Amino acid sequence: MAQASPSHPTACLALADGTVFYGHGFGATGMRVAELCFNTAMTGYQEIMTDPSYAGQIVTFTFPHIGNTGVNPEDDETGDPVSEGMVVKWDPTTPSNWRATEHLSSWLAARGRIAIGGIDTRRLTRSIRQQGAPHVALAHDPSGTFDTDALVAAARGFAGLEGMDLAKDVTCAQSYHWNEMRWAWPDGYQPQTAPNHKVVAIDYGAKRNILRCLASAGCDVTVLPATATAEEVLAHKPDGVFLSNGPGDPAATGKYAVPMIRQILDTTNLPIFGICLGHQMLALALGGKTIKMNHGHHGANHPVKDLDSGKVEITSMNHGFAVDAQTLPKGIRQTHVSLFDGSNCGIAVDGRPVYSVQHHPEASPGPQDSFYLFEKFAESMAKR
Repeated sequence: MAQASPSHPTACLALADGTVFYGHGFGATGMRVAELCFNTAMTGYQEIMTDPSYAGQIVTFTFPHIGNTGVNPEDDETGDPVSEGMVVKWDPTTPSNWRATEHLSSWLAARGRIAIGGIDTRRLTRSIRQQGAPHVALAHDPSGTFDTDALVAAARGFAGLEGMDLAKDVTCAQSYHWNEMRWAWPDGYQPQTAPNHKVVAIDYGAKRNILRCLASAGCDVTVLPATATAEEVLAHKPDGVFLSNGPGDPAATGKYAVPMIRQILDTTNLPIFGICLGHQMLALALGGKTIKMNHGHHGANHPVKDLDSGKVEITSMNHGFAVDAQTLPKGIRQTHVSLFDGSNCGIAVDGRPVYSVQHHPEASPGPQDSFYLFEKFAESMAKR
């Protein structure tokens, strides 16, 4: 079935089940095939589009005012957008924000990313929640000419994210040093000049604001590619090891990441801290398993309970896979759970400074409830 066509549609979103949505295209022209997810955050669309964890996905934004604050170079989480495209309710308006340097549409066009506006995003989001994240084809053609049968076939031909190692596509090509701290008024981003702890961060698709949070917690950060070996990590003589966020199926990335983490665990007592995909990598290295979620968690308003303190934190999340808590071996403790669906959101190793969380404590966008986890990591290194 098809959504009622707007006057002069210039974009088309085709789902693998045959559903077709017509709307107004903006950004680049062409066609993209991906998994479709929805994000409930009211701010941070630029950070979301440039978050490497969205590789292989098109994002539906449930908040209608997308594009109203424009874009600027400071808010990129990586060099260019990683998400394949975006779906919004209303076409972007002229930006109104003192930090804006460019219109969202021209920014997307210059970076080869397709977007569609005028979509009933409530209906689309309900469909994703009920039926799971669909495979879709998104096309933008100013002439309004679309072969919907071909688009549906392209969506059905998408292989999906299960079994797909996308970390290798978004990781850094070589190691680099990071010392920039979090944005602060009035000076913006400032360098860390007196670090206390030497950290090696494994880049499975690291967001810049995660690295900034590590620097703000007093860390001197060296970033290594996802395929780094334990020998390469330890050659830097780190005080701690950080495992970053990233896209794709954790079991696929784990084929090369898990042996490295296990060697670090077996041969050292270094503090280890993981976020998102890094959390899943740590769980796999400790003997747990991961599963594909129906529609994942993507937003900035997710309640998570800290089982140790009983405290509830409102968190930012972005993941389509989860750690299966029932597979965690003895000595591995579940520390956080989602209050939306009870899924695992954190683990820790009994008696060791090794822990990870599924949510994003750097919260870009989102609330700052969980920033203390970076400080906890710094305290673990200080105690050692």
